[in-house]
Amino acid sequence: MATANPFQKILTALEKPDGGEFGKYYSLPALNDPRIDKLPFSIKILLESAIRNCDEFQVKSKDVEKIIDWENTSPKQVEIPFKPARVLLQDFTGVPAVVDLACMRDAMNNLKGDSNKINPLVPVDLVIDHSVQVDVARSVNAVQANMELEFQRNKERFGFLKWGSNAFHNMLVVPPGSGIVHQVNLEYLGRVVFHTDGLLYPDSVVGTDSHTTMIDGLGVAGWGVGGIEAEATMLGQPMSMVLPGVVGFKLLGKLRDGVTATDLVLTVTQMLRKHGVVGKFVEFYGEGMSELSLADRATIANMSPEYGATMGFFPVDRVTLQYLKLTGRSDDKVALIESYLRANRMFVDYNEPQVERVYSSYLELNLNEVEPCISGPKRPHDRVTLKEMKVDWHACLDNRVGFKGFAVPKESQNKVVEFTFHGTPAQLRHGDVVIAAITSCTNTSNPSVMLGAALVAKKACELGLEVKPWIKTSLAPGSGVVTKYLQKSGLQQYLNQLGFHIVGYGCTTCIGNSGDIDDAVASAITENDIVAAAVLSGNRNFEGRVHPLTRANYLASPPLVVAYALAGTVDIDFETEPIGLGKDGKKIFFRDIWPSNEEVAEVVQSNVLPHMFMATYEAITKGNPMWNQLSVPDGTLYAWDPKSTYIHEPPYFKDMTMSPPGAHGVKNAYCLLNFGDSITTDHISPAGSIHKDSPAAKYLLERGVDRRDFNSYGSRRGNDEIMARGTFANIRLVNKFLKGEVGPKTIHIPTGEKLSVFDAAMRYKSEGHATIILAGAEYGSGSSRDWAAKGPMLLGVKAVIAKSFERIHRSNLVGMGIIPLCFKTGEDADTLGLTGEERYTIDLPSSVDEIKPGQDVTVVTDNGKSFVCTLRFDTEVMDCIMLCLFRIFISLVKFRLLQNSLVFSLLQVELAYFDHGGILQYVIRNLIKS
Repeated sequence: MATANPFQKILTALEKPDGGEFGKYYSLPALNDPRIDKLPFSIKILLESAIRNCDEFQVKSKDVEKIIDWENTSPKQVEIPFKPARVLLQDFTGVPAVVDLACMRDAMNNLKGDSNKINPLVPVDLVIDHSVQVDVARSVNAVQANMELEFQRNKERFGFLKWGSNAFHNMLVVPPGSGIVHQVNLEYLGRVVFHTDGLLYPDSVVGTDSHTTMIDGLGVAGWGVGGIEAEATMLGQPMSMVLPGVVGFKLLGKLRDGVTATDLVLTVTQMLRKHGVVGKFVEFYGEGMSELSLADRATIANMSPEYGATMGFFPVDRVTLQYLKLTGRSDDKVALIESYLRANRMFVDYNEPQVERVYSSYLELNLNEVEPCISGPKRPHDRVTLKEMKVDWHACLDNRVGFKGFAVPKESQNKVVEFTFHGTPAQLRHGDVVIAAITSCTNTSNPSVMLGAALVAKKACELGLEVKPWIKTSLAPGSGVVTKYLQKSGLQQYLNQLGFHIVGYGCTTCIGNSGDIDDAVASAITENDIVAAAVLSGNRNFEGRVHPLTRANYLASPPLVVAYALAGTVDIDFETEPIGLGKDGKKIFFRDIWPSNEEVAEVVQSNVLPHMFMATYEAITKGNPMWNQLSVPDGTLYAWDPKSTYIHEPPYFKDMTMSPPGAHGVKNAYCLLNFGDSITTDHISPAGSIHKDSPAAKYLLERGVDRRDFNSYGSRRGNDEIMARGTFANIRLVNKFLKGEVGPKTIHIPTGEKLSVFDAAMRYKSEGHATIILAGAEYGSGSSRDWAAKGPMLLGVKAVIAKSFERIHRSNLVGMGIIPLCFKTGEDADTLGLTGEERYTIDLPSSVDEIKPGQDVTVVTDNGKSFVCTLRFDTEVMDCIMLCLFRIFISLVKFRLLQNSLVFSLLQVELAYFDHGGILQYVIRNLIKS
């Protein structure tokens, strides 16, 4: 039963320097507990939230004590509730979230409940940024042309989101063409400190994109969650999370001349991957912090998912305040932020003696040791220094197929393919660059690397260098501010001269929205089995993500993207080999075009100005002509169009009754897919282009959609029929059943027939057979993609047995009613002698009351094998009547429990989701019961 906040006594007025008060706040120093001063700043944010929300029901005093005693409790994997201040969505993940909310309203209505109870209770910001594709490049008209195509393809989706912004309270939708969600969050949406109804508290956010962590660079606690978790948070559910360990990362010294923030983040990523930070916070500190701009910090924070951490956190200091002013936050707002954080001892002032904070473990890096580097060819943490790149590339050609290998025969490694490009003779070799993209929230938010790239372009143009015309070059800034300072500096013209015209404002090549490459280039690659390369300033380079035809994909700083585009190949030693021939046939080297740190700093200082940010974000709140002209229906219930190929009513609640289906084991299931390690959510549910021969393409063609209008999987996440067909449709999927063949196929075990994964799954379902998946380590790593759980559920997958799971994906599987099981340490499918051709029975009790999170579960096969796995239903919280989501409808209907006769018990949250067939079904049943 909820009670008054027991910490009301520390609610304190925050005085203004000139009299009056900013508001009230819960004062951590007023607790007078010396343990609090030693806490990491990131943990203090969790502590303040627990204190502010403590009602002895959703959040208890004992939860507050767990956090205060973090040094002793965090190693014990204790759980705490956390209520984020807001939720952040982008359109690829936002559309299915709004579809779910709309569908939940229908289900409530069908079951005679009040559908208006389905409404966000915390601020929700949805930025439409994932739909733009690079159809038009190397053109001054590219932005307008691509935006027109974006609206043509996505008019229905955009109209649906516009309807949602009107139908649901507390939801802001930022129109297309405004920028990348994380950069908009950093420059505009991030509050740092909330001021709501006279109460001050730290900003915190969870988002349906794993790179939500970029906001950590601003001192705002934020990380990615699955869309299913985000929906529960919107509806008032406190997140149940393990109190994390915190790695203290000390930075010393300063970066050498010629070294960029991108080089630093790739180095940090590799260090933290080796250290092991999965499920942990990383907090940066040390004298080197003063040498990093806010944009540098945001670059490092952005790649938290790539180094495996929940957060990469930078506490607020003077650099943060300067950035807030630069980006147009008012002086009064910045004064409030500084006053609050200083009063609550959550501000770092390097001019004052520093309290020695306690961390779970420690790392240290002297910035002077960072070298220029790139990462690839298939993983973000496979860092290669520039001086080692040529040797590493040839090793990759030699190595067997894997993360660092392509198995190209020696006799074929130097072959030259002749082709014709628009009437001009051309050549292609292994390692030749066919895509060069300055893209992604990771780097386009950083003026130093963006203007650095422009300076490289200027020097190259002045020396007479050119980029080969068949290389698809593009520049997709994260916000309109980038365009303003590139134009003011006079440097955009040089990028244009090399083909790096601005193509749009949103996520493009980094998520697979690179558009088609020229047909002649594509044919030269496919017909001659060329290992072509893409170089991009992105954050992910998993095979098949950037473009289906670029098997080698390297992450690099924007200046290096320009340099590799000029060289035309990754098979180059920049120290000894020329990039190309300039005027009069003179050899031009890398050192001839690379700007000094002083040159970059000077152009940043004189061209990145506050009025640019203010003008940009004043404009986006007004929308744009195409957005403003969209007409949308009224009403709080959505009128589903059964003919729509974009927005389709999902089947999650079909034939749903008020009685939950109950717990269930798995009997005599076939193995649908047999995987090794590092199967990412891109493998499971790709976001990029829809292949012309795929089941999704067949579905669209049957409904009269032309191939040119297929759009991407990400853009069609509002249609379950397409997304089910797109599950495991990645053309680089490696399935052990296929014995070396790569692609989205599997074997139908009863017949031995090779089918598409979708067709095989439908065959099993029609035959009445359940299916499971076998996998190795890190199953579900990568983007926080809820369709990577929804899709397998729709295919009939009942369980996944893996060596380990990525945090968000495991939670999403549970939320969709799929059983996650882990092999015991030292065991996997190979060591147990499993081929995947067996039939699997997973023995679970029929009553959820008899199942315990983390318990041993026996799996038996039809050929007499038996092995034990760990059941990965993980979280436990105290709840009322049924489970923790009961809190949602208490908040929604605004009443408190008055009856003392209610029985409280400790129940397992994730087991309840399983019992009800999924998290959303649980929410609906309990909302109706209220």
